[in-house]
Amino acid sequence: MIDLTPDPIAIQLGPLPVYWYGICYALGLLAAYQIMVREARRRGLDGELIINGLIIVSVAALLGGRLYHVIDQWTLYKDDPLTILLPIRRGPDGGYMFAGFSGLGVYGGLLTGTIAAWLYLRWKHQSFWRWADVVAPALFAMQAVGRLGNFFNQELYGPPTTLPWGIAIQCKHRVEPYLCPAGSDPNATLGQHFQPLFLYEAISALVGLLFLLWLGRRFSDRLRAGDLLLIFFIWYGITRFLLEFMRSGYNWTLGGIPTAQIASAVAIVVAATVLVVRHRRPGRSVGEIEAEERTAAEAEAAAETEAVAAEAAASETETQAGEAAEAETATQESAPDEGPTGESAAPTRT
Repeated sequence: MIDLTPDPIAIQLGPLPVYWYGICYALGLLAAYQIMVREARRRGLDGELIINGLIIVSVAALLGGRLYHVIDQWTLYKDDPLTILLPIRRGPDGGYMFAGFSGLGVYGGLLTGTIAAWLYLRWKHQSFWRWADVVAPALFAMQAVGRLGNFFNQELYGPPTTLPWGIAIQCKHRVEPYLCPAGSDPNATLGQHFQPLFLYEAISALVGLLFLLWLGRRFSDRLRAGDLLLIFFIWYGITRFLLEFMRSGYNWTLGGIPTAQIASAVAIVVAATVLVVRHRRPGRSVGEIEAEERTAAEAEAAAETEAVAAEAAASETETQAGEAAEAETATQESAPDEGPTGESAAPTRT
């Protein structure tokens, strides 16, 4: 059993606390960036677009994820609307204090992040589907790292368990189905342990990351551009759909069904349908597209090399002609004057 109940604050910089959740989110972005750079370079795409694109998409995903979380946990925010977007909460004295963001909804972030990515790539005249294959493994990397932040916030856990990896949750972080008895110490755990759903999601993301990287290399001759992103939505959708069964009772629901399960089912069906339909239609595989681009790049490089060689040869010929002309001029200037008969004029003797 894991009895560690960490402080969500990593360090305190004067009045500004730095939360572990934010650190995990930043490390997840860094991991995603490294993978995107490597994949873009491998696929012959312009890696210079990643930095600006990552900033734009991350902000959009942060806003969308935050909105989804607020709707999901509306009871925590309905009495204090300012806490929806501002990183503040009510203090013991009734005033506001800095608190940081306590959660993000993945599906909200995926939706707004995807829209932002599509608009950004359209602006840059880039193929959305080609870049989708670059982004898909990076999404898994970010999730695998970022989900660890839920451990420090003591959130995203399931029902009580006796499994060796069960985690302790303090009374002050308990959700409604698992509330401590009235009068309990807010910092007490009462010896109870819970299913670490965030850990299951992180492990699934790590396995998904390795699978997509392997798939993209092993079957590039069969995959279509964008297939990896579609597989990501199917993989994550299945994972989230199953984990939601262990969150029953305190998640956002529609008609008694967890909204995350509805979103997961929609994501699975839509992604699978698009995947099947695309492969039934004629089209080029990722391997064929990349081979054509490599051939075109090699031809362009060869043409540039020939042009440079021709220019160098022309320059050398021009230089040689100039040197020959200078040599002839120098010879004429150094030759002695000749007389009327063609003989050299001799000096007059006295």
